[in-house]
Amino acid sequence: MTLDLITFSEIRVEKPIIEKNKISTVITLDSRDRFNLVFTYQENIENVEGIKNIASMIVSVPMINYGLFSERIYFDYPLTKEDVDYIKYNMDIISADIYVNRFLRVNNPYLIEKYIPDKNSVKTEDTKTKAKMEYESVEDFKFNVKNDYRKVAILSSGGKESLLTFGLLNEMGYDVHPMFFNESGGHWKTALPAYRYFSENFKNTTKVWSNLDRFYLFMLDHMKFIKKNHRRIWSDNYPVRLFIFGPYIFSFLPLILKRNIGHILLGSEYDDVRSEKYYMGIRHYYGIYDQSADFDYYDTDYFKNMGMNIKQWSLVRPITGLIVERILMKRYPDLFKYQRSCHSCHYENNDVYPCGECSKCLGIISFILANDGDPRAINYKDEHVTNLEKNISRTVLKLDQDEKEHVFYLLSKKNFHLEGREHDHVEKIHIDESSPLELIPKDFRKVFQIYREYVKGAVKFENGEFVEISDFFDKLI
Repeated sequence: MTLDLITFSEIRVEKPIIEKNKISTVITLDSRDRFNLVFTYQENIENVEGIKNIASMIVSVPMINYGLFSERIYFDYPLTKEDVDYIKYNMDIISADIYVNRFLRVNNPYLIEKYIPDKNSVKTEDTKTKAKMEYESVEDFKFNVKNDYRKVAILSSGGKESLLTFGLLNEMGYDVHPMFFNESGGHWKTALPAYRYFSENFKNTTKVWSNLDRFYLFMLDHMKFIKKNHRRIWSDNYPVRLFIFGPYIFSFLPLILKRNIGHILLGSEYDDVRSEKYYMGIRHYYGIYDQSADFDYYDTDYFKNMGMNIKQWSLVRPITGLIVERILMKRYPDLFKYQRSCHSCHYENNDVYPCGECSKCLGIISFILANDGDPRAINYKDEHVTNLEKNISRTVLKLDQDEKEHVFYLLSKKNFHLEGREHDHVEKIHIDESSPLELIPKDFRKVFQIYREYVKGAVKFENGEFVEISDFFDKLI
Protein backbone atom coordinates (compact mmCIF):
# COMPACT_ATOMS: atom_id res chain seq x y z
CA MET A 1 0.00 0.00 0.00
CA THR A 2 1.32 3.44 -0.98
CA LEU A 3 2.15 5.68 1.97
CA ASP A 4 0.06 8.87 1.82
CA LEU A 5 2.33 11.80 2.74
CA ILE A 6 0.19 14.53 1.18
CA THR A 7 -0.63 17.03 3.92
CA PHE A 8 -1.74 20.10 1.98
CA SER A 9 -4.31 20.57 -0.75
CA GLU A 10 -2.54 23.78 -1.76
CA ILE A 11 0.55 25.79 -0.91
CA ARG A 12 0.08 29.30 -2.28
CA VAL A 13 2.92 31.81 -2.63
CA GLU A 14 1.79 35.39 -3.13
CA LYS A 15 3.46 37.89 -5.44
CA PRO A 16 6.57 39.15 -3.65
CA ILE A 17 6.68 42.70 -2.35
CA ILE A 18 9.91 44.54 -3.21
CA GLU A 19 11.02 47.43 -1.01
CA LYS A 20 14.23 49.41 -0.74
CA ASN A 21 16.11 46.71 1.12
CA LYS A 22 13.54 43.96 1.60
CA ILE A 23 11.72 41.22 -0.30
CA SER A 24 8.72 39.55 1.31
CA THR A 25 5.76 37.35 0.52
CA VAL A 26 2.90 35.56 2.22
CA ILE A 27 2.70 31.77 2.02
CA THR A 28 -0.70 30.24 2.72
CA LEU A 29 -1.50 26.61 3.48
CA ASP A 30 -4.97 25.47 2.38
CA SER A 31 -6.37 29.03 2.45
CA ARG A 32 -5.98 29.01 6.21
CA ASP A 33 -2.53 29.16 7.83
CA ARG A 34 -0.32 32.03 6.73
CA PHE A 35 3.38 32.83 7.05
CA ASN A 36 5.11 36.11 6.15
CA LEU A 37 8.48 35.20 4.62
CA VAL A 38 11.08 38.01 4.66
CA PHE A 39 14.54 38.64 3.21
CA THR A 40 16.28 41.85 4.36
CA TYR A 41 19.43 43.39 2.83
CA GLN A 42 22.05 45.83 4.09
CA GLU A 43 21.85 47.95 0.95
CA ASN A 44 19.32 49.12 -1.63
CA ILE A 45 18.30 46.34 -4.02
CA GLU A 46 15.01 47.63 -5.45
CA ASN A 47 16.61 49.04 -8.64
CA VAL A 48 18.68 45.97 -9.53
CA GLU A 49 18.02 44.85 -13.10
CA GLY A 50 15.33 42.16 -13.20
CA ILE A 51 14.62 42.42 -9.47
CA LYS A 52 11.02 41.30 -10.01
CA ASN A 53 12.20 38.06 -11.60
CA ILE A 54 14.86 37.52 -8.94
CA ALA A 55 12.38 38.17 -6.13
CA SER A 56 9.96 35.67 -7.66
CA MET A 57 12.59 32.95 -7.59
CA ILE A 58 13.82 33.89 -4.10
CA VAL A 59 10.37 33.16 -2.65
CA SER A 60 9.75 30.19 -4.98
CA VAL A 61 12.78 27.95 -4.49
CA PRO A 62 12.11 27.05 -0.82
CA MET A 63 8.96 25.30 -2.10
CA ILE A 64 11.19 22.76 -3.85
CA ASN A 65 11.27 20.97 -0.49
CA TYR A 66 7.52 20.26 -0.49
CA GLY A 67 6.71 18.52 -3.77
CA LEU A 68 5.97 15.24 -1.97
CA PHE A 69 3.57 16.78 0.51
CA SER A 70 1.07 18.94 -1.40
CA GLU A 71 -1.45 18.34 -4.16
CA ARG A 72 -0.84 21.77 -5.65
CA ILE A 73 1.74 24.56 -5.34
CA TYR A 74 0.54 27.86 -6.79
CA PHE A 75 2.81 30.81 -7.52
CA ASP A 76 0.66 33.91 -7.77
CA TYR A 77 2.99 35.70 -10.21
CA PRO A 78 4.64 35.16 -13.60
CA LEU A 79 7.66 32.89 -14.05
CA THR A 80 9.88 32.37 -17.06
CA LYS A 81 10.07 29.00 -18.79
CA GLU A 82 13.58 28.63 -17.35
CA ASP A 83 12.23 29.34 -13.84
CA VAL A 84 9.51 26.74 -14.22
CA ASP A 85 11.99 24.16 -15.49
CA TYR A 86 14.35 24.96 -12.62
CA ILE A 87 11.71 24.41 -9.95
CA LYS A 88 10.31 21.25 -11.52
CA TYR A 89 13.70 19.65 -12.22
CA ASN A 90 15.11 20.26 -8.75
CA MET A 91 11.83 19.38 -7.05
CA ASP A 92 11.87 15.95 -8.70
CA ILE A 93 15.42 15.31 -7.49
CA ILE A 94 14.70 16.56 -3.97
CA SER A 95 11.45 14.58 -3.70
CA ALA A 96 13.32 11.34 -4.35
CA ASP A 97 16.18 12.38 -2.08
CA ILE A 98 13.81 13.21 0.78
CA TYR A 99 11.93 9.93 0.44
CA VAL A 100 15.12 7.86 0.38
CA ASN A 101 17.11 9.77 3.00
CA ARG A 102 14.39 10.80 5.43
CA PHE A 103 11.90 7.94 5.16
CA LEU A 104 13.90 4.88 4.06
CA ARG A 105 17.65 4.93 4.71
CA VAL A 106 17.89 6.53 8.14
CA ASN A 107 16.07 6.41 11.45
CA ASN A 108 14.25 9.75 11.42
CA PRO A 109 13.28 10.65 15.02
CA TYR A 110 10.78 13.26 13.81
CA LEU A 111 8.45 10.82 12.04
CA ILE A 112 5.23 9.46 13.54
CA GLU A 113 5.69 5.69 13.41
CA LYS A 114 2.75 4.90 11.13
CA TYR A 115 4.34 7.07 8.43
CA ILE A 116 7.53 5.02 8.28
CA PRO A 117 7.16 3.10 4.99
CA ASP A 118 7.31 -0.65 4.67
CA LYS A 119 10.41 -1.18 2.55
CA ASN A 120 8.90 -4.29 1.01
CA SER A 121 6.11 -2.28 -0.58
CA VAL A 122 8.01 0.82 -1.74
CA LYS A 123 7.68 1.64 -5.43
CA THR A 124 9.61 4.17 -7.49
CA GLU A 125 6.34 6.07 -7.97
CA ASP A 126 6.21 6.76 -4.23
CA THR A 127 9.32 8.94 -4.48
CA LYS A 128 8.08 11.17 -7.30
CA THR A 129 6.79 14.73 -6.92
CA LYS A 130 3.08 14.77 -6.17
CA ALA A 131 2.40 18.50 -6.35
CA LYS A 132 0.95 20.02 -9.49
CA MET A 133 2.83 23.25 -10.09
CA GLU A 134 0.81 26.25 -11.28
CA TYR A 135 1.63 29.93 -11.78
CA GLU A 136 0.03 33.13 -12.99
CA SER A 137 1.66 33.03 -16.44
CA VAL A 138 4.87 32.37 -18.34
CA GLU A 139 6.80 35.52 -19.16
CA ASP A 140 9.60 36.07 -21.64
CA PHE A 141 12.48 37.74 -19.81
CA LYS A 142 16.28 37.62 -19.98
CA PHE A 143 18.95 39.49 -18.08
CA ASN A 144 21.70 41.47 -19.78
CA VAL A 145 24.55 41.27 -17.29
CA LYS A 146 28.17 42.34 -17.72
CA ASN A 147 30.00 39.98 -15.38
CA ASP A 148 33.38 40.72 -13.90
CA TYR A 149 35.03 37.32 -13.59
CA ARG A 150 37.64 38.65 -11.17
CA LYS A 151 34.81 39.13 -8.67
CA VAL A 152 33.81 36.13 -6.60
CA ALA A 153 30.95 35.69 -4.12
CA ILE A 154 31.45 33.10 -1.38
CA LEU A 155 28.56 31.54 0.51
CA SER A 156 30.07 32.15 3.93
CA SER A 157 29.14 30.42 7.15
CA GLY A 158 32.09 30.24 9.52
CA GLY A 159 32.72 26.63 8.45
CA LYS A 160 36.16 25.42 7.41
CA GLU A 161 35.33 25.25 3.69
CA SER A 162 34.11 28.83 3.26
CA LEU A 163 36.95 30.19 5.42
CA LEU A 164 39.55 28.32 3.38
CA THR A 165 37.93 29.39 0.12
CA PHE A 166 38.19 33.02 1.20
CA GLY A 167 41.81 32.64 2.29
CA LEU A 168 42.85 31.04 -1.00
CA LEU A 169 41.05 33.53 -3.25
CA ASN A 170 42.23 36.51 -1.24
CA GLU A 171 45.83 35.28 -1.43
CA MET A 172 45.53 34.77 -5.20
CA GLY A 173 44.37 38.35 -5.64
CA TYR A 174 40.71 38.00 -6.56
CA ASP A 175 38.01 40.51 -5.61
CA VAL A 176 36.27 38.44 -2.95
CA HIS A 177 32.77 39.11 -1.58
CA PRO A 178 31.91 37.09 1.57
CA MET A 179 28.11 36.74 1.77
CA PHE A 180 26.51 35.47 4.95
CA PHE A 181 22.94 34.21 5.33
CA ASN A 182 21.65 35.36 8.72
CA GLU A 183 18.88 32.98 9.74
CA SER A 184 16.71 34.06 12.61
CA GLY A 185 17.46 30.97 14.71
CA GLY A 186 20.48 29.39 16.37
CA HIS A 187 22.40 28.68 13.18
CA TRP A 188 23.59 32.28 13.13
CA LYS A 189 25.70 31.60 16.21
CA THR A 190 28.07 29.42 14.17
CA ALA A 191 28.60 32.18 11.60
CA LEU A 192 28.75 35.14 13.97
CA PRO A 193 32.48 35.10 14.89
CA ALA A 194 33.50 34.90 11.22
CA TYR A 195 30.94 37.51 10.17
CA ARG A 196 32.16 39.98 12.78
CA TYR A 197 35.77 39.48 11.69
CA PHE A 198 35.02 39.81 7.98
CA SER A 199 32.71 42.80 8.36
CA GLU A 200 35.38 44.65 10.34
CA ASN A 201 38.25 43.82 7.98
CA PHE A 202 36.87 43.28 4.46
CA LYS A 203 34.64 45.95 2.89
CA ASN A 204 32.83 43.59 0.50
CA THR A 205 31.34 41.53 3.35
CA THR A 206 27.55 41.51 3.54
CA LYS A 207 24.67 39.48 4.89
CA VAL A 208 21.05 38.75 4.12
CA TRP A 209 18.74 38.37 7.10
CA SER A 210 15.76 36.04 6.73
CA ASN A 211 13.21 34.16 8.79
CA LEU A 212 13.45 31.24 6.35
CA ASP A 213 14.33 28.80 9.13
CA ARG A 214 11.15 29.84 10.99
CA PHE A 215 9.20 29.17 7.81
CA TYR A 216 10.61 25.63 7.74
CA LEU A 217 9.47 25.14 11.34
CA PHE A 218 6.06 26.56 10.44
CA MET A 219 5.77 23.93 7.70
CA LEU A 220 6.74 21.16 10.12
CA ASP A 221 4.06 22.34 12.56
CA HIS A 222 1.45 21.53 9.91
CA MET A 223 2.76 18.22 8.55
CA LYS A 224 0.67 15.26 9.59
CA PHE A 225 3.58 12.80 9.67
CA ILE A 226 5.83 14.94 11.90
CA LYS A 227 5.64 14.55 15.68
CA LYS A 228 3.95 17.47 17.42
CA ASN A 229 6.89 17.89 19.79
CA HIS A 230 9.39 18.16 16.91
CA ARG A 231 10.76 21.47 18.22
CA ARG A 232 12.03 19.64 21.30
CA ILE A 233 13.70 16.81 19.38
CA TRP A 234 17.42 17.18 18.68
CA SER A 235 19.02 15.46 15.70
CA ASP A 236 22.00 15.96 13.38
CA ASN A 237 19.59 15.87 10.43
CA TYR A 238 16.77 18.17 9.33
CA PRO A 239 13.38 16.41 9.50
CA VAL A 240 12.51 16.62 5.77
CA ARG A 241 14.02 19.58 3.92
CA LEU A 242 17.05 18.88 1.76
CA PHE A 243 17.15 21.81 -0.68
CA ILE A 244 19.13 24.07 1.63
CA PHE A 245 21.78 25.95 -0.32
CA GLY A 246 19.54 26.77 -3.28
CA PRO A 247 17.48 29.36 -1.34
CA TYR A 248 20.70 30.91 0.01
CA ILE A 249 22.12 31.29 -3.50
CA PHE A 250 19.00 32.94 -4.87
CA SER A 251 18.75 35.29 -1.89
CA PHE A 252 22.23 36.62 -2.78
CA LEU A 253 21.44 37.21 -6.46
CA PRO A 254 20.32 40.86 -6.04
CA LEU A 255 23.74 41.63 -4.55
CA ILE A 256 25.64 39.49 -7.04
CA LEU A 257 23.99 41.19 -10.00
CA LYS A 258 24.30 44.66 -8.48
CA ARG A 259 28.04 44.11 -8.03
CA ASN A 260 28.50 42.39 -11.44
CA ILE A 261 30.02 39.33 -9.77
CA GLY A 262 30.94 36.50 -12.13
CA HIS A 263 31.32 33.52 -9.76
CA ILE A 264 29.37 31.97 -6.88
CA LEU A 265 31.51 29.63 -4.80
CA LEU A 266 30.13 27.04 -2.40
CA GLY A 267 32.20 25.21 0.19
CA SER A 268 31.49 21.74 -1.21
CA GLU A 269 34.35 19.35 -0.40
CA TYR A 270 35.16 15.95 -1.91
CA ASP A 271 32.48 13.26 -1.91
CA ASP A 272 33.63 9.66 -2.51
CA VAL A 273 32.87 8.79 -6.13
CA ARG A 274 32.27 5.17 -5.09
CA SER A 275 29.16 5.99 -3.05
CA GLU A 276 26.22 3.89 -4.20
CA LYS A 277 23.95 6.13 -6.25
CA TYR A 278 20.82 3.97 -6.04
CA TYR A 279 18.83 2.74 -3.08
CA MET A 280 16.17 0.14 -3.86
CA GLY A 281 16.51 1.25 -7.47
CA ILE A 282 15.92 4.94 -6.61
CA ARG A 283 18.51 7.53 -7.67
CA HIS A 284 19.52 9.73 -4.74
CA TYR A 285 22.30 11.97 -3.39
CA TYR A 286 22.46 11.00 0.31
CA GLY A 287 20.68 14.26 1.10
CA ILE A 288 23.45 16.49 -0.26
CA TYR A 289 22.36 17.12 -3.84
CA ASP A 290 22.92 20.87 -3.47
CA GLN A 291 26.56 20.18 -2.57
CA SER A 292 27.18 18.06 -5.67
CA ALA A 293 28.84 18.78 -9.01
CA ASP A 294 25.50 17.98 -10.69
CA PHE A 295 23.89 20.89 -8.84
CA ASP A 296 26.69 23.27 -9.82
CA TYR A 297 26.36 22.25 -13.47
CA TYR A 298 22.61 22.78 -13.41
CA ASP A 299 22.73 26.17 -11.70
CA THR A 300 25.47 27.40 -14.04
CA ASP A 301 23.37 26.37 -17.06
CA TYR A 302 20.31 28.09 -15.59
CA PHE A 303 22.24 31.33 -15.01
CA LYS A 304 23.56 31.17 -18.58
CA ASN A 305 20.11 30.52 -20.08
CA MET A 306 18.69 33.45 -18.11
CA GLY A 307 21.42 35.81 -19.35
CA MET A 308 23.10 36.16 -15.94
CA ASN A 309 26.19 34.15 -17.01
CA ILE A 310 27.25 33.40 -13.44
CA LYS A 311 29.45 30.36 -12.83
CA GLN A 312 28.75 28.27 -9.73
CA TRP A 313 31.37 25.86 -8.40
CA SER A 314 33.58 24.91 -5.46
CA LEU A 315 37.30 25.56 -5.07
CA VAL A 316 37.71 22.90 -2.35
CA ARG A 317 35.85 20.00 -3.97
CA PRO A 318 39.06 18.20 -5.08
CA ILE A 319 40.27 17.87 -1.46
CA THR A 320 38.91 15.98 1.53
CA GLY A 321 37.81 17.56 4.79
CA LEU A 322 41.07 16.43 6.41
CA ILE A 323 43.08 18.47 3.88
CA VAL A 324 40.69 21.43 4.06
CA GLU A 325 41.33 21.60 7.80
CA ARG A 326 45.08 21.14 7.32
CA ILE A 327 45.47 24.07 4.92
CA LEU A 328 43.14 26.38 6.85
CA MET A 329 44.88 25.67 10.14
CA LYS A 330 48.47 25.88 8.89
CA ARG A 331 48.27 28.52 6.15
CA TYR A 332 45.52 30.81 7.43
CA PRO A 333 45.59 30.67 11.26
CA ASP A 334 44.05 34.16 11.39
CA LEU A 335 40.92 32.70 9.69
CA PHE A 336 41.06 29.31 11.40
CA LYS A 337 40.43 30.81 14.84
CA TYR A 338 36.97 31.94 13.71
CA GLN A 339 35.90 28.48 12.58
CA ARG A 340 32.78 27.19 14.30
CA SER A 341 31.57 23.87 12.90
CA CYS A 342 28.90 22.68 15.31
CA HIS A 343 25.20 21.83 15.37
CA SER A 344 24.69 23.40 18.82
CA CYS A 345 26.92 26.42 19.41
CA HIS A 346 26.30 28.50 22.53
CA TYR A 347 27.40 31.83 24.03
CA GLU A 348 29.98 31.82 26.80
CA ASN A 349 32.28 34.60 28.04
CA ASN A 350 31.06 36.92 25.27
CA ASP A 351 32.17 34.44 22.64
CA VAL A 352 30.67 31.54 20.68
CA TYR A 353 31.62 28.03 21.76
CA PRO A 354 30.98 24.70 20.02
CA CYS A 355 29.30 21.90 21.97
CA GLY A 356 32.22 19.53 21.39
CA GLU A 357 30.02 16.44 21.30
CA CYS A 358 27.84 16.49 18.15
CA SER A 359 28.91 14.51 15.09
CA LYS A 360 30.18 17.66 13.37
CA CYS A 361 32.34 18.68 16.34
CA LEU A 362 33.79 15.19 16.68
CA GLY A 363 34.80 15.21 13.03
CA ILE A 364 36.45 18.63 13.37
CA ILE A 365 38.30 17.73 16.56
CA SER A 366 39.53 14.56 14.85
CA PHE A 367 40.72 16.50 11.78
CA ILE A 368 42.59 19.06 13.89
CA LEU A 369 44.33 16.46 16.05
CA ALA A 370 45.19 14.30 13.03
CA ASN A 371 46.84 17.39 11.52
CA ASP A 372 48.86 18.06 14.72
CA GLY A 373 46.72 21.02 15.69
CA ASP A 374 45.08 22.16 18.91
CA PRO A 375 41.25 22.18 19.01
CA ARG A 376 41.43 24.66 21.90
CA ALA A 377 42.41 27.32 19.34
CA ILE A 378 38.79 27.38 18.17
CA ASN A 379 37.19 27.17 21.63
CA TYR A 380 37.05 23.42 22.19
CA LYS A 381 37.83 22.45 25.78
CA ASP A 382 40.16 19.95 27.43
CA GLU A 383 37.34 17.50 28.08
CA HIS A 384 36.35 17.52 24.41
CA VAL A 385 39.78 16.13 23.56
CA THR A 386 39.92 13.79 26.56
CA ASN A 387 36.48 12.33 25.81
CA LEU A 388 36.92 12.11 22.03
CA GLU A 389 37.09 8.29 21.89
CA LYS A 390 34.08 7.86 24.18
CA ASN A 391 31.99 10.39 22.27
CA ILE A 392 32.91 8.90 18.88
CA SER A 393 31.74 5.48 20.08
CA ARG A 394 28.24 6.91 20.67
CA THR A 395 27.64 8.50 17.27
CA VAL A 396 28.20 8.10 13.54
CA LEU A 397 30.65 10.52 11.99
CA LYS A 398 29.39 11.91 8.70
CA LEU A 399 32.55 11.16 6.78
CA ASP A 400 33.26 8.98 3.78
CA GLN A 401 34.37 5.56 5.03
CA ASP A 402 37.95 5.82 3.73
CA GLU A 403 38.38 9.30 5.19
CA LYS A 404 37.09 8.19 8.59
CA GLU A 405 39.35 5.13 8.65
CA HIS A 406 42.37 7.17 7.57
CA VAL A 407 41.74 9.86 10.20
CA PHE A 408 41.40 7.16 12.87
CA TYR A 409 44.64 5.63 11.56
CA LEU A 410 46.43 8.97 12.02
CA LEU A 411 44.92 9.40 15.49
CA SER A 412 45.92 5.87 16.50
CA LYS A 413 49.54 6.94 16.01
CA LYS A 414 48.91 9.73 18.52
CA ASN A 415 47.83 7.37 21.34
CA PHE A 416 44.09 7.44 20.61
CA HIS A 417 42.51 4.00 20.80
CA LEU A 418 40.62 4.16 17.53
CA GLU A 419 40.51 1.43 14.95
CA GLY A 420 41.68 2.87 11.66
CA ARG A 421 43.24 1.94 8.37
CA GLU A 422 45.55 3.86 6.05
CA HIS A 423 44.11 5.13 2.75
CA ASP A 424 46.72 7.21 0.92
CA HIS A 425 44.24 8.77 -1.49
CA VAL A 426 42.54 10.68 1.35
CA GLU A 427 45.57 12.99 1.45
CA LYS A 428 45.62 13.54 -2.32
CA ILE A 429 43.85 15.66 -4.93
CA HIS A 430 40.83 13.87 -6.44
CA ILE A 431 39.84 14.34 -10.07
CA ASP A 432 36.82 12.27 -11.05
CA GLU A 433 33.07 12.35 -11.68
CA SER A 434 32.45 13.66 -8.17
CA SER A 435 35.14 16.32 -8.55
CA PRO A 436 35.53 17.22 -12.24
CA LEU A 437 38.42 19.51 -13.10
CA GLU A 438 36.33 21.27 -15.77
CA LEU A 439 34.14 22.89 -13.09
CA ILE A 440 37.13 24.94 -11.92
CA PRO A 441 37.78 27.77 -14.42
CA LYS A 442 41.33 27.68 -15.83
CA ASP A 443 42.38 30.98 -14.28
CA PHE A 444 41.65 29.58 -10.81
CA ARG A 445 43.57 26.33 -11.26
CA LYS A 446 46.71 27.96 -9.89
CA VAL A 447 45.20 27.02 -6.53
CA PHE A 448 46.61 23.53 -7.09
CA GLN A 449 50.12 24.94 -6.64
CA ILE A 450 49.05 25.88 -3.11
CA TYR A 451 47.38 22.52 -2.54
CA ARG A 452 50.58 20.87 -3.71
CA GLU A 453 52.29 21.93 -0.47
CA TYR A 454 49.77 20.06 1.69
CA VAL A 455 48.88 16.89 -0.23
CA LYS A 456 50.75 13.74 -1.22
CA GLY A 457 49.88 13.76 -4.91
CA ALA A 458 46.81 13.51 -7.11
CA VAL A 459 44.58 10.62 -8.15
CA LYS A 460 41.89 9.81 -10.69
CA PHE A 461 39.28 7.09 -10.39
CA GLU A 462 39.77 4.35 -12.96
CA ASN A 463 38.36 0.79 -13.13
CA GLY A 464 37.16 0.97 -9.54
CA GLU A 465 40.50 2.16 -8.14
CA PHE A 466 42.20 5.45 -7.29
CA VAL A 467 45.15 5.74 -9.69
CA GLU A 468 48.05 8.16 -9.30
CA ILE A 469 48.28 11.06 -11.78
CA SER A 470 52.06 11.39 -11.81
CA ASP A 471 52.36 14.64 -13.77
CA PHE A 472 49.19 16.37 -12.55
CA PHE A 473 50.77 19.48 -11.04
CA ASP A 474 53.31 19.97 -13.84
CA LYS A 475 50.54 19.98 -16.46
CA LEU A 476 48.78 22.83 -14.64
CA ILE A 477 51.81 25.16 -14.64
